[in-house]
Amino acid sequence: MPPTALTARALLLDMDGTLVNSDAVVERIWRRWAERHGLVGDEVMKVVHGRQGHASMAVLLPHRPVEQNLADNARMLAEETADVDGVVEIPGAGAFLRALRGLPHALVTSADVALSTARMAAAGLDLPGIRVTAESVGASKPDPEGFLKGAAELGVAPADCLVFEDSGAGIAAGRAAGMRVVGVGPRAWVHKPDVLVNDLTRVRPEQAEDGTIQVHIG
Repeated sequence: MPPTALTARALLLDMDGTLVNSDAVVERIWRRWAERHGLVGDEVMKVVHGRQGHASMAVLLPHRPVEQNLADNARMLAEETADVDGVVEIPGAGAFLRALRGLPHALVTSADVALSTARMAAAGLDLPGIRVTAESVGASKPDPEGFLKGAAELGVAPADCLVFEDSGAGIAAGRAAGMRVVGVGPRAWVHKPDVLVNDLTRVRPEQAEDGTIQVHIG
């Protein structure tokens, strides 16, 4: 895409697929789960990105009790937290986060505290000071609750926030929150975010004289 610049007062960042490439472990664990439940792995993988695990299970096994999904999700979170083999940064994520130091931004992830801490550490990335995790919300993406909480914690109006997301569920959540969305990576392309980037290598945030954040892309 041609070079462009976006203006915002705060950035809200998804983790998996946006800052961290965790596809290898997600594939391993969810395909094992699919096999245990007699589901087709490829179809399961179309659903799970961006959502909390129990929310994905509710879509895939709609008649299963919520309590069973929550218990299953707790077991899977423990598996995912212990398995960081192949977890690496999305290209450019480290430099992107360093450029955001001192600027209003937050992590908004469907992972819980333990999983987000483990994956960011495995990828060699610093955790933002403000984090909205699975424990912080009552509803998973594509519900906008997480992004709205991130904006509220930063004291910034939703319309002045810029979301970085890779998944359909996350992009839908950002839009539902009334925010503009930068889609990161191949999963984002089909969901038509406001701007698309392959990764974060050509995304450069900087503070403008009026205190806003100028995000240069390209």
